[in-house]
Amino acid sequence: MHVSFNLASSFDAALKTAAGAAGLDATDFTPEVRTADPKHGDFQANGVLPYAKRTKQNPHVLAEKIVAALPADLRTTCTITVAGPGFINFTLQPAALQAWLRTFSTRAQLATGAATAYAGQTWVVDYSGPNTAKQMHVGHLRSPVIGEAISRLLVFSGATVIRDNHIGDWGTQFGKLIWAYKRQLDIAAFATDPLAEFERLYKVGNSASDADPAVLKEAQQELVKLQAGDTENTAIWEKIGEVSVSAFQQIYDQLGIRFDYTLGESFYNDKVERVYRELTDCGLATESQGALVVFHPEHPRFKEQPFIIRKSDGAANYASTDLATILYRSEHFHADAAIYVIDARQSDHCQQLFLTAQKWFGKTSRKSPHLEHVAFGTVLGEDGRPLKTRNGDNIKLKDLLSEAVERARRLVDEKSASLPEDERRHISEVVGVGSVQYADLSQNRSSDYLFSWDKMISLEGNTAAYLLYAVARVRSIFRKLEAVPGDPAVEAAASAFDTPEELALARKLTKFSDAVALATANLRPHFLCLYLYELAGDFSTFYAADKVAVDEPAVRARRLMLCARTLLMLETGLGILGLRTISRM
Repeated sequence: MHVSFNLASSFDAALKTAAGAAGLDATDFTPEVRTADPKHGDFQANGVLPYAKRTKQNPHVLAEKIVAALPADLRTTCTITVAGPGFINFTLQPAALQAWLRTFSTRAQLATGAATAYAGQTWVVDYSGPNTAKQMHVGHLRSPVIGEAISRLLVFSGATVIRDNHIGDWGTQFGKLIWAYKRQLDIAAFATDPLAEFERLYKVGNSASDADPAVLKEAQQELVKLQAGDTENTAIWEKIGEVSVSAFQQIYDQLGIRFDYTLGESFYNDKVERVYRELTDCGLATESQGALVVFHPEHPRFKEQPFIIRKSDGAANYASTDLATILYRSEHFHADAAIYVIDARQSDHCQQLFLTAQKWFGKTSRKSPHLEHVAFGTVLGEDGRPLKTRNGDNIKLKDLLSEAVERARRLVDEKSASLPEDERRHISEVVGVGSVQYADLSQNRSSDYLFSWDKMISLEGNTAAYLLYAVARVRSIFRKLEAVPGDPAVEAAASAFDTPEELALARKLTKFSDAVALATANLRPHFLCLYLYELAGDFSTFYAADKVAVDEPAVRARRLMLCARTLLMLETGLGILGLRTISRM
């Protein structure tokens, strides 16, 4: 029996073929197979109704014709019924459920099964992108966490992914920073925390420039010298970048994030002239009040809002370097797609950027990559406002993660005081950092979300701690029984799933592929989070109802198989999301 990884897709394809055999216009028929309400079956096709409406036919009769044209071997693996006005329901037989679980018994097999839709595609994921000379704060949390999860989803689904950290390392602020560095550097503070000292110096330079026009002029001259390649200023600027990237990496290491490239705005500094020239030559860019701009009169919101790609003083801006970045990614990386994991407040900029790039590529006979803004909302405090410290400052991201680990440690000490010190420390790190990541990923990224320590680090509800505890509990079952998860010799003796709880858990396990596909297609990790939470709940129900350590070898084997696949899906899913797992908790 051939077993498809994504069952919904296989049913969809079968219905499409059967529709053609039944006389329907297969090019106009979309089966719309999706996960069903369990009381109706495992999967449900809803596409007959809209097709019947368009063609003025009876949907129930049409559904019966399509079902009659389905291949006979499909009926041996599942029960197929037509319900209501024309819904086609599929309910997998126990043997088919077990065949799927036998076929996809390792992470490698799951990844091989998933690596179809995006195979051969190259995706650039642009995420994090903090500014150098500034410490990362809570406002920098969502982009790297969401971006890393999406990168892993795409890799798991077969894409070649290029992770690019497009840092802000160029611009007028460096003149003010260099001015302050030369005059007010605190050597002791720099030795202790260089990035914090750079951040302080920028504030000094910025305040002094605002207060005194003479200082502003001096700061501007420092910038001119930097742009001209002055040795001293270039060395200071390079030190700023080196210190900043090193500090960023400490946080990325905690979050399990790595980048293939860190190409900041400075990398594109010598590439913007080509952008100006090509956009002008192809008639897209025009001068307006001294600036070089692109208009999009066909767009309702941008009729009167020009996209400025070069400022009136001749300086480049975000638009300049962002357009140069798109061109570089197209020519150098041969990107099929580039996604930008950026705050929702940048929506207008992204729309104008993408419109400009698409028109530019079209006029120069280049194929434009698919460009998409993966927008996200704001992290809110208990007061419903952007999360800050009590005195109104931004919470440093390193401090937030440290507090998460400390809070997790209190939970671990309470629940697992007998574990060795080093193991409790490791568990606290995994649970604490994972709780911050998961609290973010489990939300629909488009929405703002309320940051609550009590809900975040809790063993109840849809939290990292709950899922990590579920993983540890399954691991403990195998330890107690001195068994190995996924042992082929044991699982070979498994009889067919029989109890309602066994069947419910097996059905949930086969939906893993759909959860991954849904999360990847929509670039929304919360779909996978919800699946993992529901899977952990179904496992708890199964474990409470059906004893694993029974005497009958065949029953014991099938229940161990269910435990092993639950562990596999939980660990694989959490790994895709960027979380580490633990064996004991």
